[in-house]
Order: sequence, then structure tokens, then C-alpha cells
Amino acid sequence: MSERHVVLGVTGSIAAYKAVDLASKLTQAGVSVHTVMTEAATQLVGPATFRAITGLPVSTSMFELTNPFSIEHISLSEVADLMIIAPATANVIAKMAAGIADDLLTCTALATRAPILIALAMHTAMWENAATQANLETLQSLGMSFVGPATGRLASGGFGAGRFAPVTEILGVALGMLGANGDLAGRKIVITAGGTREPIDPVRFLGNRSTGKMGFALAEAARDRGANVSLISGATTLPTPAGMNVHSVGTAAEMLDTVEAVSTDADILIMAAAVADYAPEMRASEKIKKEDVDLVLPLNRTQDILNTIRDVPIRVGFAAESENLIENAKGKLVSKNLDLIVANDISRSDSGIGADNNECTILDASGNQESLPLMPKREAAERILDRVVGLLSAK
Repeated sequence: MSERHVVLGVTGSIAAYKAVDLASKLTQAGVSVHTVMTEAATQLVGPATFRAITGLPVSTSMFELTNPFSIEHISLSEVADLMIIAPATANVIAKMAAGIADDLLTCTALATRAPILIALAMHTAMWENAATQANLETLQSLGMSFVGPATGRLASGGFGAGRFAPVTEILGVALGMLGANGDLAGRKIVITAGGTREPIDPVRFLGNRSTGKMGFALAEAARDRGANVSLISGATTLPTPAGMNVHSVGTAAEMLDTVEAVSTDADILIMAAAVADYAPEMRASEKIKKEDVDLVLPLNRTQDILNTIRDVPIRVGFAAESENLIENAKGKLVSKNLDLIVANDISRSDSGIGADNNECTILDASGNQESLPLMPKREAAERILDRVVGLLSAK
């Protein structure tokens, strides 16, 4: 993303302040963000805010000679790898549908050959108006993409469709579009994440401390490299990532069934989920009452997913170990005939399950080992995917 350029068009919606967060998150992802604001937008958020966040000049007028892009407005349209209009009002949508270019934002939108992503925000009545819907159909026919609007409480105090979509959703779609031609473009990748829950009765279950952070980081990184991602997630509190197919499951058996169904034509399978090794032999139909005698809970071994699914060209596993980390990981690598395995030390509180960071070792079928220092899980995900891309090239 460090070589990608986004032109962020901000219009006069009350949601304009949320575009600051979007600009910040894009910048943190390494994208160069060139902000273009309508006059109405400047009445709601100051241009200096966007400049401070992005570190780049903000364009507000076609005649503002202090900005190098303002002398020739076509320059902005040419630098863009993606143009995002967020928030997009009913007014700017109408002008774009009609081909009107009466300010810097609409001139840039009309002139750019880059993809355009529109994040809608307006009052429910304006959103539902037949003219707005007709304008949306026109822009869709021209190949433009949309996010939102969401449904919820509006600035007017009412409730309905028209809210600005969550910034994380817009960010996910945008990064996916920017990475559409990445080194995983055209590849289908299935990734599992989170922990499974094996029911004991209607309210109790056997589970683990997995949060899904590593699997989600892998899914988002693969999406941003152009992959067609299917994320199969067990229990997690993480927000659903945008730009991919997400399947929610509960038990180990449900995860196995979903992986089997989704991975039939996959190029890559990465099992980052913490799948239960054992499940209760029986599930009580009613809540088990506390008695004076001890409860004995018989367990059955669950079916190993990677041992079951062996026809995906590249398969990557994870080994969560508290002792003999490398030896145990090597054993799983061989027994499951994996291409790669990622070994995690789960005895540490600052790495692995539940943590934001990971220190791990990547082992391959040729006996090579790569030790990664403690780093954010997104960075670890990129390093793992680098190895996957290398395997794809070799095959």
C-alpha cells in the first residue's frame, strides 16, 4: 500500500467528521491520501485536520494556487489509484450521474480513470427518493462501487436508512480494491479463525481463549493482496471484515463441514482456528442442575480438519504448543503432510492466543525454519503470506 494513492472526496454531510477517521486509517495502512473537500464540507470539518492526519495538502478550490494540484485539476484524477467519496450526499450523487463538474471534487470524479468507491450518507427520505435511486442505478451502470448506507439513528433524531457505513467497512472495501492486482490476485484462499465451542447443555460449552485475531489478520492481508477470501470463523468478538465471504460456525464439526464445502476449488487453506480436540459425548437438552455429586463428562475425539482435507494445493497449519514447540510442530507438519506450519508458544501472555502480537516460527516441508520476532499479528500475517506466495510460484 505504500505506493498507492487515494483521492478522498469529502462532501457537506454531517458525517464529514467520520471521513477524518477514514483518512487516518488509510494513512496508517501506508496509503497516500489526497483530500478534496467541497465548500460545504469545509463548514463542518477544517481542511487543516485532514492535512495534519494525512501529511499532504488538502484541495478545496479549483483556483487555489497554493496547492500544486489546483492549477491543473486533472492532476488529481491522474495520481489516483482509487477515488473514494465519503461521505457522499444526494446532491453530489445527482451531479455525478448527470456528468456535472462544477467544483474540484466533481471535476476530479469526472476526469479520473481510477475506480470510484462511494460511501453514502443522507436522510432516509432523500435516500428513498426515486430520483436518488435512479441516480444510483446510473452510477452503478458506469461501474462505480458503493458502501452503505447503514440503518440507525440519524443526525435529525430519526431512525432509518442513510447513516454513514462503519469506517472499518469502508476501509476494508477500499483496501481490497487497491490490492485487486496484488500477488494473490485470482487465487481463492480459505482461512479459519477463532475458537470452536462444544456444547454441554443449552448454556454451557467447552471452549478456549482464541480471539480470532491471527486468522482475521491473515484474511485481511490476503484480501489486500487481491485474493478471493473465504473466512470461516468460530467464536469471536471482532468486527466482521469487509470485502470477503464470511462464514460463522460454532462447533468443530460445523467448521469441518464448512471448510469441506468452501474449499472444493480453493488454491490455499490456512487453518488458524483453535479447533477443539474433544467434544462432549452427549449434549443435554436441558440445563444440567448442580448436584451434590461430581459431574462426569465423557468426551469424544473430534475429527482433525487438516487430516481430513488433503486435496487443496497448499495447506498451512498452526501449532499452538506450551512445550517442545519446534519438535511438536515438526510432528504435525509431517503427519498432516502440510506445506507450512506456524508454531506458537501459548505459554506467553504477550504473544499468540489472545494477544495483539505474535512471535512465531514458520516451518516448511523441506525442513527450513524462519523465526519471526515479536510483531503485530498483521505483520506476521504478511510474512506468512509471503511464504505462501513463494510456494505458489514454485508450484
